[in-house]
Amino acid sequence: MVINNIFRGRNQGITVIAFLLLMTLGSCAQNNQKEVNISDSGMKVTERIFKSEEEWKKLLTPEQYTVLRQKGTERPYTGLYDQHFVKGAYFCAGCGLELFDSDSKFDAGCGWPSFNTPAEKGHIDEHADRSYGMVRTEVVCSRCGGHLGHVFNDGPPPTGLRYCINSASLIFRSEEEVKREKLRSNDSIPNPGG
Repeated sequence: MVINNIFRGRNQGITVIAFLLLMTLGSCAQNNQKEVNISDSGMKVTERIFKSEEEWKKLLTPEQYTVLRQKGTERPYTGLYDQHFVKGAYFCAGCGLELFDSDSKFDAGCGWPSFNTPAEKGHIDEHADRSYGMVRTEVVCSRCGGHLGHVFNDGPPPTGLRYCINSASLIFRSEEEVKREKLRSNDSIPNPGG
């Protein structure tokens, strides 16, 4: 009788653990199927953008299309933002999502704009890239999936990372432009003077 109670208690415990495990796995699977990424702040939700190749071709310049949609790479030392050190922010040329702040930019001497930290962790996705016989980590815009470049482990402190990004995948806005845009988006009261 005592042995029966022990096994019954043990089986109930196993059943409860199995149930909880299945519930946890089920919720993880559901979370992975969502097309919404939430940034670290927990406040801003970024939804994925999907366009046809024809729509992308109309929206982007030929160089932007080659880099963002076909995973091309601009030639080193030719990009607009390689030696660009002005206060502001860098946005995705495909969808306008903020990717990097100028404070994280540094001169790596590699011929491409380099950053050590994304503006928001949830704004950049990483994928294994085994093209051209190399093993690298590709970085893409989390909103539109546009190819940005690669990330390497040879950057400066505090992250030790170097996000090596194609200028063609970026649009820069100065600190003043960013402030004006934020004011406009927060201004819910119409301006009676104009």
